[in-house]
Amino acid sequence: MGTCIYYPLMGTLDKQNALASLRKWTLIQDNSGPYRVYRDEKNNVYSSVTHILKETAPQQSKDALESWIKRPNSEMERDIACERGRLSHSHAEYILKLASKFARQSANKRNIWRTGSDGLERCPKKVTQWSLSKAAQSAPKVAWSASGYARGLRSFILERVTAIHAIEFSVYKEGFGFAGTADALLDIDGEGPFIVDWKTAKEARSDQMVEQFCCQLGAYSLGLKSLTNIEPKYGAVIIARRSGKPQIKMLNRLELIGAETEFLRRNELYQKQLELLTV
Repeated sequence: MGTCIYYPLMGTLDKQNALASLRKWTLIQDNSGPYRVYRDEKNNVYSSVTHILKETAPQQSKDALESWIKRPNSEMERDIACERGRLSHSHAEYILKLASKFARQSANKRNIWRTGSDGLERCPKKVTQWSLSKAAQSAPKVAWSASGYARGLRSFILERVTAIHAIEFSVYKEGFGFAGTADALLDIDGEGPFIVDWKTAKEARSDQMVEQFCCQLGAYSLGLKSLTNIEPKYGAVIIARRSGKPQIKMLNRLELIGAETEFLRRNELYQKQLELLTV
């Protein structure tokens, strides 16, 4: 990532190599200011996608967050939620990475890769689903506090993921000042690729909060296209809850383009706010 230049109309191998290169985060973390930023080799500064969205959230959302922070034990609740999210994400990541390895070994041995019109390679759906099932069986147990959330993500993955393209990959967009890490690029129900974000919440999230998550997908989609020329067709926010099935928000192509546009609007607002602070 970062130092490679990717050109339009890439061949399949180029796209696969470009996607693989995103696994390594090459921006330099800078914690010297009031909040964390990242820098590239040209000393360009990038703010995290989540920070940008936080700073440009509607005032109502900011007020609600401020009220929550003032509550007794809010810091402890936040730490518990962060750990719950980390454990659940790690569980999903473990299953997908191990399944990807199993699927790759099987498909290479039998020479059954097929290249889609998007330039991405896929093995047969049955091989992916067998690999996911095998990986889930060997996954370490998740701590009780996060087990319900992890189970929700695992169930979604086993039931609906049909191809694994990338897991935990980092993106940025030069000239726009944002960077972030997407959870996965997958096929779901035989369609794709979907850019996917895993979330956890005790209860169902509000429409306003889900829209915030969709903006994240828009940012990741923009970064992915910029660095690899791979264009996600769809987006998916999967919100695991303490019990029951996850809350799911699927974005079709037009909705994902809308999320990209909305993120660019908010990023422009954020960059203008930064300029005012430095005047």
